[in-house]
Amino acid sequence: MSQQWKTDCLHFVGHIPCKPHKHHGVHCSDCTYYRHRAGRILIIKLGATGDVIRTTPLLRHLMEAYPEHELWWISNTAEVLPSVVHQRIQWSLESVLTLESTPFDLVINLDKDPHACALMSRVHATERRGYTMVDGVVTPVDDRAVPKFLTGLFDDVNQANTLSYPEEIFHVCGFPWNSQRYLLDAAGPSPITLPSRKGAAVIGLNTGCGDRWQAREWPLERWRELIVDMMSRGYVPVLLGGPAEHDRNVALATTTGATYGGTFRHRQFFGIVNMCDVVVTTVTMTLHAALGLEKRVVVMNNIFNPAEFELYGQGELIQPEKPCTCFFKAECTNPEYQCMTSISVDDIANAVERQLALVRAQTA
Repeated sequence: MSQQWKTDCLHFVGHIPCKPHKHHGVHCSDCTYYRHRAGRILIIKLGATGDVIRTTPLLRHLMEAYPEHELWWISNTAEVLPSVVHQRIQWSLESVLTLESTPFDLVINLDKDPHACALMSRVHATERRGYTMVDGVVTPVDDRAVPKFLTGLFDDVNQANTLSYPEEIFHVCGFPWNSQRYLLDAAGPSPITLPSRKGAAVIGLNTGCGDRWQAREWPLERWRELIVDMMSRGYVPVLLGGPAEHDRNVALATTTGATYGGTFRHRQFFGIVNMCDVVVTTVTMTLHAALGLEKRVVVMNNIFNPAEFELYGQGELIQPEKPCTCFFKAECTNPEYQCMTSISVDDIANAVERQLALVRAQTA
């Protein structure tokens, strides 16, 4: 028996049943859920998970400006992308082949990594924004992409920048910046159980900084002292982090009694972050997850331009008392001044109190 199918429907997938069919049993010939696909838009943003999350404000503009377009996004961590993205694509050879065979009206590449730019140069697109590959060299697509290109080449240009990262990428794309927020799906249930302390504030403590930027690391003993301080105030400290922080979190939980449940996949981790009233962290994926979940944050920063962080009024930056001499360096190379040691436990505890006061004011 022959069947009709409509490949121009936003719900149509082709290799598997569409959601309206699975949920309601309809066929294309008599489907009332048909939505015409006006075109396709692709975002290439592979990089670190936090960078992927802080790129999601673009989706808010695209959904408004192109409501009938299909949104595609290729990433190394596609699982963190919100469900408004029709095609959430994990980077692989198979995925690259698919993209090279698919026409797009608009392709946005915000990664300056050679393989991302090589993909940008190979996909079929009516319009391109961001960065591409020309003669084997990463190159801005147009003048809009030049300022952010230069901040990645020259430290002094980066230090002079006054725009936050979301504002920068909106400029790269030529979109109007209206302080669009991050876009994450609602967090699911937490995989851990907190101690039963009725009404106690929950303070998330992301104790590490990943493997790449070790210059950001706050001393382990300071984290231990902060945990003791938080517990003395009646708060529930919850240790956060990934595989790079696991051993230190186990040690801290053992010596202090702080809550730690281990490492989890992103969605489960978001559930833990969502339990927190305030999150204390360096510049990591946890910061961007907390902002996406609209949590209040206390952020320790030393080696990055503080202007790049858009906190949306949800927190504050705590920085060393003297400027860091290791701007954008993976490791601190100044034996005479280890800037992160100048951030005291009192600095962080007082910031937590300020943020908790705002939480209480919002819920009063």
